[in-house]
Amino acid sequence: MSEEVLQRLAHQFDKEPTPAIIAFEIVVLLGTVALLWLLSRRQHNILKHYLVVAVGVLIFEVFTAPMWDNHKLGVWAYLYKDVSWVLTLGWSSLVLGTVFLVDWWSANARAWQRFLVYLGILTVLTAVAEAVVVGLGIRSYAPEIMAVLAGSYIPGTPISLHLLYYVPVFLSLVICVYKYWAPLLDGTPIPEPTGQNWLRSLALGFVGVFFFELMIEPMVDNRGFPSWSYVYRDISVLMTGFWLALIVLTTNFIDRLLPRLDAVYRFALYLVVLCIVATPIEGWLINSGMRMYGPSATANFSGIRTMLGDLPIEVVAAIPLYLALVICFIRYWERITAPDLQLGFSAPALAPTAEAAGS
Repeated sequence: MSEEVLQRLAHQFDKEPTPAIIAFEIVVLLGTVALLWLLSRRQHNILKHYLVVAVGVLIFEVFTAPMWDNHKLGVWAYLYKDVSWVLTLGWSSLVLGTVFLVDWWSANARAWQRFLVYLGILTVLTAVAEAVVVGLGIRSYAPEIMAVLAGSYIPGTPISLHLLYYVPVFLSLVICVYKYWAPLLDGTPIPEPTGQNWLRSLALGFVGVFFFELMIEPMVDNRGFPSWSYVYRDISVLMTGFWLALIVLTTNFIDRLLPRLDAVYRFALYLVVLCIVATPIEGWLINSGMRMYGPSATANFSGIRTMLGDLPIEVVAAIPLYLALVICFIRYWERITAPDLQLGFSAPALAPTAEAAGS
């Protein structure tokens, strides 16, 4: 293990806050309370909406925890290693507030158009927020990430040009988790297209899987694939295509087999079946040396390994988290691009007339 990683590990549990960081935490807490109060005046079950967004953010933060460290937030602020509930609240408030306001202001726009507006606004807000947490000394990046970011910073700022795909991937996945489940929060069924367009599903799935792999690529090394299959660094279209086919085929097979199954149970069944198939495959790739986790990722492993397959428990836990994010992305975009469901509005209390057109 490199000296740089060892030094990083030695300091990753520095939890002593500075006055500026305490002030930052107070601002996040007060801002969250104020946002929930304002939105509760137009959405009676706003806490449910906020909780779903927070779950999406937290899934992403736990999955990508080896990519960055969060320092000096105080012992009270951490949930798992250096994953902080304070930052989860901050990101969740930015996402939910932006989504609700855009839906309110642009109720008559198509869902995919509003989605692009979410990303545009949130990319700017997230860039500012990321600059703040870096400037305060809260956020730092793993050596593998720093190697990718080197030479890509906007002059005079701590903002990298790689933000142009890191942030939209993060935001897209979190927003899709929220938007996929939002109708249930308001007591309505999850809208689903009446006909399956396999080409659209595969195209959407490729976008979701590929860009997620692109984001976490510095932490994982894919080896031994044919040279022609590598499209960027060590990202192989064979690996992307395999996971894509597995996800799309499994979810659609379950839909055909159990079309009347409750949406929550069906989603859980997606994850169970996919994990049963994907976990031993991931184990084989790791044990055969075709998939190697970087030093920062392995340094975050607890040392606990499964009895079957001898896999790090963190890898096993990460598989359903990854699948949940990608499935929500694919299914939400299937919904809003289907000819019979060009809808997607999920805040009916803000604009009741829009809900009459659909959710």
